[in-house]
Amino acid sequence: MKICITSQGDSLDSAVDPRFGRCQYFIMADSDSLEFEAVKNPNMDSMGGAGIQSGQFISDKGIKVVLTGNVGPNAYQTLNAAGIKVVIGMSGTVKEAIEKYKKGEIKSTDGPSVDSHFGSGQ
Repeated sequence: MKICITSQGDSLDSAVDPRFGRCQYFIMADSDSLEFEAVKNPNMDSMGGAGIQSGQFISDKGIKVVLTGNVGPNAYQTLNAAGIKVVIGMSGTVKEAIEKYKKGEIKSTDGPSVDSHFGSGQ
């Protein structure tokens, strides 16, 4: 299954980024083979709408599940509308997050975990 993990770096050993819309990288991985692609988040420095834009970006990549630390209301709504499950509260490395997901140790959320503009420094 194609999943996306928000990351502070471009490898499986990088730390999970606690932000979705303004994370540094999106790691798009096959949860079975662990083959992955690291993509620098094109919306990291957006003036506004980073959550929505990032949600649309992920949706266009065919992602089924997002693993992240937190997700705001706009990003959650965008991902949910695209049928993408969102798992929050992730920490540790990207590889550890994938393993927890594969073992069924984590569950998807039914709403945002933070207010709008959480990762923007406002």
